[in-house]
Amino acid sequence: MPPEKLAYALARYSRSPDSILDSVAWVRTHDSAKFLESFYFQYGHASIADLGHVTICFEGVSEIAATEIEDEQLWDGQARSSRYQDFSKSGVVAPPELSADERAVYEAAAAAMLRSYTSVQERMASYLETRLPKPEDMKADAYKRNLAARAFDVARYLLPFGVPTGVGQVTSIRTLEKQIRRLKASEFQELREIGHELAMACAAVPECTWDDSEAFFEPLAPTLARHAEPDEYVTRLRADLAEWAKDHLPKPAGDAAPPVDLLQPADHLADICATLLYPVTDRPYRELYELAQAWPAARRKEVLDVALGGRARRDELPRHFRSAPYVFDFVMDIGAYRDMHRHRRCQQFRQFYTNKLGYERPDTVDKCGGAAEFDGALRVVDEAIAKLPQPAAQYLLPFAARSRFLFKMDFAELEYISRLRSGVKGHFSYRQVAWGMKQALAKLDPALAALVDATPPWIEDPLKR
Repeated sequence: MPPEKLAYALARYSRSPDSILDSVAWVRTHDSAKFLESFYFQYGHASIADLGHVTICFEGVSEIAATEIEDEQLWDGQARSSRYQDFSKSGVVAPPELSADERAVYEAAAAAMLRSYTSVQERMASYLETRLPKPEDMKADAYKRNLAARAFDVARYLLPFGVPTGVGQVTSIRTLEKQIRRLKASEFQELREIGHELAMACAAVPECTWDDSEAFFEPLAPTLARHAEPDEYVTRLRADLAEWAKDHLPKPAGDAAPPVDLLQPADHLADICATLLYPVTDRPYRELYELAQAWPAARRKEVLDVALGGRARRDELPRHFRSAPYVFDFVMDIGAYRDMHRHRRCQQFRQFYTNKLGYERPDTVDKCGGAAEFDGALRVVDEAIAKLPQPAAQYLLPFAARSRFLFKMDFAELEYISRLRSGVKGHFSYRQVAWGMKQALAKLDPALAALVDATPPWIEDPLKR
């Protein structure tokens, strides 16, 4: 059944003594759109829309767009892997807001990066083949795949955020509505256009179907498409908090923060204030939290009033208001974030993607003779970014660029991420982050840290997948 009809059938089933077969028969002869208009959009019975699910694929979108598309907690999906595919001939997605001259600067720098990506990948593959001969018990095809994957792991640091990819997702139509509204309000024009196209797709008949049943030739979610307007509250929240921070925060302390900084905030109101301000500043969470702790009650209330001033009756509280026992402030490359971002049992926030925090470079780049190529590509990027407007310039950032990210979680998620992402099969940079999580916890709570079975990054097995 189309998702909206399925939601109607299950909602009716929960509200009547009829069997599910009778409820399905009822829906065949009644208007599901009228039901959703009344109960979902007018009366606010939001859980009804959790009952209908839809599969949607985003093809040829940029990596930066894919990362933003995936920024939903109740989301299931997969993006194309940078480990098993060669992106050297893929080109890049150009931010649509660029002028012709700006686009020329962008595409020239991106092409140079992709040439360096190919060069470093080839050097790395040759180096690994010399250093890691094929074990006798490993098949030749498996050996080649593993070497190629590890070489791509290194080369991917030079992939620009604008490289094209694909994302497949399965979501409820409730999550889909929130996603469309969020994308339509994005700072990136590409995402705003994707949001509009996504709404149009919901109102249209699917292009591909499993069989010729008439049910598959109906629009997937036409009622949702009519109501999915841009999320104005999200836009106002971001703008109002940024303005407040600019006018009221003192000069940054300038203290160097560790790559993995863990706090256990005891002052929940200071935590909320710091979390609200984190995405609209370039300051460490610890600095914002300590500032908020020292504020009088009136100043804290002022921040909350700014955050909630544009909130309408149907708007949910922003996720900034959700607390967790462990707050990690990460400085990591955006390639690592792309993978860590997929952990959904935590609250995640990011600052602007930037080149101001430097770049990550694996040791093996020097060992394979690719240092000059790698560094030269980053110089080209920095020069081009200086000529491009924001936020479009962020498309040119390579996966190696470090930025700041906030993850709030409980111990179960901390243990899971640290154990999983520190394993020898993982990527170099997020292995460092995952190991750092265990080390940071050990300083606060050695007993709990002892329960985290994380693998130190110096333990390696490059041929294991």
